[in-house]
Amino acid sequence: MKFLADIGSYFIMLGKVFSRPTKASVLWDLILKEIDELIINSLGIVVFISFFVGGVVAIQTALNIDNPFIPRYLVGFATRQSVILEFAPTFISIIMAGKMGSFITSSIGSMRVTEQIDALEVMGINPLNYLVFPKIVALQLYPFVIAVAMFLGILGGWAAAVYGGFNTSDEFIQGVQEDFTPFHVTYAFIKTMVFAFILATVPSWQGFFMKGGALEVGKASTKSFVWTSVLLIITNYIITFMLLS
Repeated sequence: MKFLADIGSYFIMLGKVFSRPTKASVLWDLILKEIDELIINSLGIVVFISFFVGGVVAIQTALNIDNPFIPRYLVGFATRQSVILEFAPTFISIIMAGKMGSFITSSIGSMRVTEQIDALEVMGINPLNYLVFPKIVALQLYPFVIAVAMFLGILGGWAAAVYGGFNTSDEFIQGVQEDFTPFHVTYAFIKTMVFAFILATVPSWQGFFMKGGALEVGKASTKSFVWTSVLLIITNYIITFMLLS
């Protein structure tokens, strides 16, 4: 029953997020602030992880090709497929559930503890629209983060394969171009947009409805990561089944 109550509170929250909108000029400033905190500040870790994980994928693929009849360009092909289909949209989103999601939950949870949310309600401001809606809008730029992850993942794979002596540059690039299906990129960005909505709303939900003091803020951040990660994985399965099966 508690599980159903939690789900119910989530959907009730979504309904209130889009009601009683905040003044446009105030909302615009909030959106720019969220873009800086959620998108710009996430690029550093995305750049670092994407480049090196792409390299690891390329190296592991190359080391497992021990049959002389298997073309060497398969390293580039496997790196491209792994990065575009799963690593960039899904793996990066799970990392963002920890980095971005914990930030959202702790910031809103701290406002709940210090009664700032109650103050917003007293002033006649819809706190859910004021706090959550700008995050949803800001994360419409999340596909840009994933596009950077895709590019750097493949670039990292190229660097590892070429400078590690597993491939020539031409062989790796041939693999990246081999049998390319444009819909795979479309599929990746479709689920990225769904993931962006989950990343904006689930941590906000956990922070907004938390109860207790400062200790519970940490617990809410942990719970937020678990909920967000589980929903990302389930959503990934459903979207993959619907679009690629």
